[in-house]
Amino acid sequence: MTEPRDPRRRVPRPAQRGQAGGRARPGRGGPAARSGAAKPAAKRPAPKPGTARAAAGKPPFARQPTRPRPGSAVIRLGSPRPRLRLVSLALTLIMLVFVVRLFQVQAVDSGAFAAKANENRYVPVKLAAERGAITDREGVDLATTVDAYDITADPSLLAPDKTKIKDAPQQAAALLAPILDEAQSTLAAKLAKPKARYVLLSRQQTPQVWKQIKDLRKALDAKAAAAPRSAPRPNVLVGIFADKHSKRVYPNKTLASGVLGFVNRDGRGAGGLEARLDKNLTGKDGKLVYAQSGGRRVPTADAQEHPAVPGTDVELTLNRDIQWAAQQAISKQVAKSRADRGYVVVQDTRTGEILALANSPGFDPNDISEADPEALGNAALSDAFEPGSTSKVMSMAAVLEQGVATPATRVTVPNRLHRGDRLFADDIDHPTWHLTLNGVLAKSSNIGTILAAGQLGKTQRESNQVLYSYLRKFGIGKPTGLNFPGETDGILAKPQDWNTSQQYTIPFGQGLSLNAVQAASVYSTIANGGERVAPSLVRGTTGPDGRYVPAPKPVKNRVVSQKTASTLATMLESVVDDEEGTGAKAKIPGYRVGGKTGTSNRVDPKTGSYRGYTASFAGFAPADKPRITVYCAIQNPTSGSYFGGQICGPIYQQVMQFALKTLQVPPTGAKPPRLPVTFKPGE
Repeated sequence: MTEPRDPRRRVPRPAQRGQAGGRARPGRGGPAARSGAAKPAAKRPAPKPGTARAAAGKPPFARQPTRPRPGSAVIRLGSPRPRLRLVSLALTLIMLVFVVRLFQVQAVDSGAFAAKANENRYVPVKLAAERGAITDREGVDLATTVDAYDITADPSLLAPDKTKIKDAPQQAAALLAPILDEAQSTLAAKLAKPKARYVLLSRQQTPQVWKQIKDLRKALDAKAAAAPRSAPRPNVLVGIFADKHSKRVYPNKTLASGVLGFVNRDGRGAGGLEARLDKNLTGKDGKLVYAQSGGRRVPTADAQEHPAVPGTDVELTLNRDIQWAAQQAISKQVAKSRADRGYVVVQDTRTGEILALANSPGFDPNDISEADPEALGNAALSDAFEPGSTSKVMSMAAVLEQGVATPATRVTVPNRLHRGDRLFADDIDHPTWHLTLNGVLAKSSNIGTILAAGQLGKTQRESNQVLYSYLRKFGIGKPTGLNFPGETDGILAKPQDWNTSQQYTIPFGQGLSLNAVQAASVYSTIANGGERVAPSLVRGTTGPDGRYVPAPKPVKNRVVSQKTASTLATMLESVVDDEEGTGAKAKIPGYRVGGKTGTSNRVDPKTGSYRGYTASFAGFAPADKPRITVYCAIQNPTSGSYFGGQICGPIYQQVMQFALKTLQVPPTGAKPPRLPVTFKPGE
């Protein structure tokens, strides 16, 4: 009978391969025995109490580590915890940096970053105000505005990192140069600024030029779209824009250019009335802010617009047709006489309004670059010249107003007159003339005028003082009232400063100076019954609201009495109508004409000495019921005659006749009186 098996009893394992019988044990022929080193068997750890193996008396499954062999290195695995802590700390720091930066962008600096983003996204565009128009008295445009474009660029959009083209600015410049008529190198230099957001390429281009650029840009877009993806062709004109504004245009070219002036490249008035009235004409610019992407406006995005306020329209006193006639007449005579320059002033005697103010040579304000710099101003207002015999009318007015003589007063005029340290003469040699005061004016005698003016006071000093007071009343040495840029007041020294020569030359128009408008105003004063009305060029204005505002009424002042003015007007008729008068070439069939010739020595503005002559003629019509004054002057005529009656008399006649017809001024039909010119001694 078999004995029951004790479960705690360990059954020996079968012997492993290579062993004779069972596991080798120390002292029983195992490897240790063969090596000659007998070692005691290692004790197995006791099984943990409570386990199945412990209940069965078996050892645990885990194999216990064996002892290392003598001389071998001991390898130990490091603990991963320090490394994990280090990685966790680094990740925490990185995340903390991101959180802090996100907080800064989203909360602290959100406004600044939003503004910076808007700078790139939103494009501000100036809405230029339309400059007010300048018209003549009938509403005909003399200066107006049309659409124009300033071609601009955003060079940052042409940067190589955006276009992927190294020479994008150069390519764009090559395309734009022939269209803008600008040098390619200049455009390339402006476009090759990758950090710039705005550059001005060309000013005041026509709508046709901007259309060319847009069409070219569309063609490049189509070409880029058709190109393979592997070879993209960005549009090098993507950063080209246009600022729309107004361009000043003068449809009549040189007509009234001296009055109108011109504007500079910035659209600001730089001469004439354009400069004087610039504040009113300019208006107020507006502003448009819109979103853009890739150089183009985003149509669905919001836009902010502040509309521009247009400038004020200005209506002048000029009549375009009369201005044209005056300009044609003076231009032809200046060219024929080979003179330095000339001017014609046409004035309404009743209102002081200037109907024409013509200069020759003139200029085209549409293209200042081609103009002669000396012709850019208004010589009729800026030239100060000695008027000569046309000034004698003021001396005669003083004599008549003071009551020291009448038109019939007899004046014996010798061939020469000794006064002070000089001998004075008339323009021609003659025997002793026996003239009336009317004859002195008709024959334009210098000597006779000296003698008449000498009667204004008991002494020459008193006479000088009286004459000076009348010259000032007529506006000599004072502003005309036009407040025109570059206007001269003329030169009239105080009587105590008159030298020996001036005491006798000023009465006949030498030794003092004035401008052409002042000279015309003198004759308008006589024609208006002795009351001076300040000249005017602006008739009224029309504001942006469409309301018309007339110009302030001109200043008026009484110079001489109605009687004196009427008498003097009759005397001036003798200059033109009488066979012995010097102004016969100024006659107008059917009209009574009063006028006066003038031929004076001319002061050369370059040397300050006398050289050449100033020829002039002044007068009004109809003489018995004056309506229009015309004054003409030509400086330094060098071909043909230089006498005022010969070269300015015909201009006066031509312009006056045209003005009378244009304004439909009828003849009075009255016959002129015949005042005596000479007298016979002893009668």
